Amino acid sequence: MVTRVVVGAHYGLKDWLAQRVTAIVMVVYTIIFLAALVTRAPMGFPEWKALFTHGVMRVLTLLFFLSLFYHAWIGVRDILMDYIQPTGVRLFLEVLVILALVAYTIWTISILWSA
Repeated sequence: MVTRVVVGAHYGLKDWLAQRVTAIVMVVYTIIFLAALVTRAPMGFPEWKALFTHGVMRVLTLLFFLSLFYHAWIGVRDILMDYIQPTGVRLFLEVLVILALVAYTIWTISILWSA
């Protein structure tokens, strides 16, 4: 007799969808950012600073980086779950990744709002 473990029809769907949504956010931001670069070329420090003094650009940039960090978290977590078998080691590495991503988020906010 064969026993199957049923985990549900939508297992992993949330992460799959989050990967796609964050990728779309990053692509849209990249297009907007490239358009801003093309319309303001050549750029020196005063032009770069002026670009990021607008609240809209700061918020869009923050949204881009939050999407990037969440996208990275899902990918790294899946890799760790697939290839690191000892639970304690995997948990330690996941905590390190989370701490790094939180630090990167704080660093991004401090850079964007200090400009």
